Amino acid sequence: MFEVLMYLFETYIHADVDAMVDQEELADELTQAGFNKEEILKALAWLERLAELQETEATPAWARSAPDSFRIYTPEELYKLDTEGRGFLLFLEQIKVLDAESREIVIDRVMELDSPVIELDDLKWVVLMVLFNMPGGESAYHQLEDLIFEQPEGAVH
Repeated sequence: MFEVLMYLFETYIHADVDAMVDQEELADELTQAGFNKEEILKALAWLERLAELQETEATPAWARSAPDSFRIYTPEELYKLDTEGRGFLLFLEQIKVLDAESREIVIDRVMELDSPVIELDDLKWVVLMVLFNMPGGESAYHQLEDLIFEQPEGAVH
């Protein structure tokens, strides 16, 4: 499923292509690209749930927290997100790329991926997808994009 999401993100979203495509047409295109129908349906459901989480008017209870609160992960989350991934999420909160609500959306979307463990690079892509689709998240998206893709200047020794 993650491969389908990456393909969609790179093809439609990251490439600035019009994302308003009929879902059946999109599924056909993904099938022609070699993706399994079941994986395509899972990916489209994942994206639909992402849109639902971000379109809600009221702040969900899980996103309401005091600014100085600390996130405690469930055993399932600890297994799927290793120390490096959890540290990365904390870092993104500290530099104000993520807030409590966007962090929880990222964790929700990570937990819905069918991979038993999420590598740091995959987590970065999930965060990019969440921020890209978040109303008003353009600045945070570009800040994270710069962090991830910025090449160091000067000679590498």
